[in-house]
Amino acid sequence: STCACVEYYGKALEALIKQVKIMSIHGKMKHKRNKIFTEFRKLPGGILVCTDVMARGIDIPEVHWVLQYDPPSSASAFVHRCGRTARIGHVGSALVFLLPMEESYVNFLSINQKCPMQEMKPQTNVLDLLPKLKSMALADRAMFEKGMKAFVSYVQAYAKHECNLIFRIKDLDFASLARGFALLKMPKMPELRGKCFPDFTPATVNTDSISFKDKNREKQRQKKLEQQR
Repeated sequence: STCACVEYYGKALEALIKQVKIMSIHGKMKHKRNKIFTEFRKLPGGILVCTDVMARGIDIPEVHWVLQYDPPSSASAFVHRCGRTARIGHVGSALVFLLPMEESYVNFLSINQKCPMQEMKPQTNVLDLLPKLKSMALADRAMFEKGMKAFVSYVQAYAKHECNLIFRIKDLDFASLARGFALLKMPKMPELRGKCFPDFTPATVNTDSISFKDKNREKQRQKKLEQQR
């Protein structure tokens, strides 16, 4: 749903999935977008992590799966996203992830877009990759900050969802969400003000001590910290 989520999950997938090309596209890239898109079209296989900037008006041959991690803010965008697969007589699959409290979105789509859907049972043999994501955040401040920004942007996008009768920010389990983003601590933001999260255990490490792997960025950060002191 957001550029920050694409940045974070794109980097995460690069580290977690080996021998598969992972590419990312979002609206803030502007000049890079065409280059990435052209390169992705030429690949024999791969994963493209993207926002709705890729939802319509593009044609990539033989897309087997469209995975909608975030339900789009408009019903028409859902159909456009699905339309990136099964092009011109080909067969493809589209999957959207929903929380139990969001299930009425299925009825909404069938009425609004005449789009029937089937439930796919959750996989049972799922690997727990969150410890690896946490260790990535501990090893590089860039990853730690990307995760925090992604979480904040996700919550803000959820709050502005077009179907706010289905996607209610007040019903969102922030602790589970933070664990899903492998956060080391809860960020400070208006939506979380005054709330307690007993189900979320922050990392014992002082996050200010996490440094950038990029030496230039770390040097600049240390310089700023020195000025603040």
